[in-house]
Amino acid sequence: MAEGTSREISPVLTLDRPLGVLKSEHIRQIDDALAELGPFGEVRIIKQRGNLRFIQKMESAAIMEESKKQG
Repeated sequence: MAEGTSREISPVLTLDRPLGVLKSEHIRQIDDALAELGPFGEVRIIKQRGNLRFIQKMESAAIMEESKKQG
């Protein structure tokens, strides 16, 4: 999220069971990664040796609409 951008305060999330792998910081990082993506993208969570290690972001851009405008 950009600096100086205010973030809405969300209500506290109550789960029906404790999380086994994710921590609150992980959830925040995943949410931030999703918020940073444009309309086409994906977020991958990579686990290595039993631990959450990486969050990968891949963003795509549509080319069909752009080629129609030029053609």
